[in-house]
Amino acid sequence: MSPRAACRLEALGFRDVYDYVGGKADWVGHGLPVEGENATLRRVGQVIRDDVVTAGLSDRMHELREPVDQSPYGFALVVSEGGTLLGRVRRAALEGAPEATAEEVMEPGPTTTRPDTALDSLAERMREHDLKTFVISDPHGKLLGVVRRDDVDS
Repeated sequence: MSPRAACRLEALGFRDVYDYVGGKADWVGHGLPVEGENATLRRVGQVIRDDVVTAGLSDRMHELREPVDQSPYGFALVVSEGGTLLGRVRRAALEGAPEATAEEVMEPGPTTTRPDTALDSLAERMREHDLKTFVISDPHGKLLGVVRRDDVDS
């Protein structure tokens, strides 16, 4: 809604009027209320897990080995100080040089999906490519978490 439309609604007596700039997909992805045909559709944002190991670019492999080994996932996700997803460090990379940094060994730009993605759609994609997990980020590239295949198949 434009600022002008929001102002007009307030002038007409409506309360709690917002100038929401993010768009419908962002709105739905944040789990905010929706109406219409797809209002009951189950979405990725409803099952995101935030228990994934994260690392900064300068984190060393020897620092990540134990957290990744204790994690249900075989990787750590590399994020900026602001939380933007930069890459993924797989368990196999942790076995290399212990002083190597995440920046040196990460796979840059892992594939992600948004929280407004339909669960059925993601489940099909994960089955098709035999994926156990999928990374979820917001429209600005910030890491939100991961979804496991058993989360979307249920």
